[in-house]
Amino acid sequence: MKISELRRNYHDRICTDIVRLKKDKSGLLYPNFADPSSRASREIALEVLKRIKCNKRENENGRSAISEQQAGKIFEEITRSFIRDAFGLLNHLRPGNWIYSTESITNFEQYAHLAELERLFKELAKLEHLSKESKELASALGLDYIIKPDIVIGRNPVPDAEINKNAALITPQDDVVQYSPLRQRGERPKPILHASISCKWTIRSDRSQNTRTEALNLIRNRKGHTPHIAAVTAEPLPTRIASLALGTGDLDCVYHIALPELQESIKELQEAGQLDMLQTLINGKRLRDISDLPFDLAI
Repeated sequence: MKISELRRNYHDRICTDIVRLKKDKSGLLYPNFADPSSRASREIALEVLKRIKCNKRENENGRSAISEQQAGKIFEEITRSFIRDAFGLLNHLRPGNWIYSTESITNFEQYAHLAELERLFKELAKLEHLSKESKELASALGLDYIIKPDIVIGRNPVPDAEINKNAALITPQDDVVQYSPLRQRGERPKPILHASISCKWTIRSDRSQNTRTEALNLIRNRKGHTPHIAAVTAEPLPTRIASLALGTGDLDCVYHIALPELQESIKELQEAGQLDMLQTLINGKRLRDISDLPFDLAI
């Protein structure tokens, strides 16, 4: 299957399982990933739907309303399926035994030490002689370290038999390669965190900062290499995407579910300010299409 076909299926699932049309106070229809208070957001979102061939009608087939929380959860599941299927096609470029899930980063090699740190902080918080402020500090520090990303991709360590597949590179008697997490050691080795991906069905600038904070914690608290850190969104306004995408040092990149269609929609509507920001994000290598993500994960 081609990447374009997987992308088409991805859009179909989003259209069927998440997209709903609502009415604003004036009775105008808008998709549930648009901001009803913003004309540009409503119009751009409707144009994007046309271009991904999502022909929705209000209350189509009696489909029930969907909350923002439900939409976000389904968006995570659909995006994880797309990444798993698309990245799987690139196994010849980035071979490995991969894991696709949603779980705490403490289950991975680079962050396993944080589980013990959290346990110690919780024990401190229970001590009666500690002041209230100390207990609150211990609790806060423990929780701040532990992140449960929307989507995680991990790689299982490699057993010696696979390492020696083409030639005898190492043996148990050799006093080499004793610490690399890539080599499987022990009965229950922890996988290596390859990528942490945040899914944002929509973006509001205040909430986008949570994603940045999580990214910085992933960078600062690791023991080992930094995983890929990315975000995926359906947000129609580039000025809002910018609140997450602009700048460097935290996220690798932000990926839009339909970037070419978004660009065409904004040009069609002649939204000059939004188009300028979109080009800034694209030319600045801060925004890419969802189809780029599996290839970037192969780097």
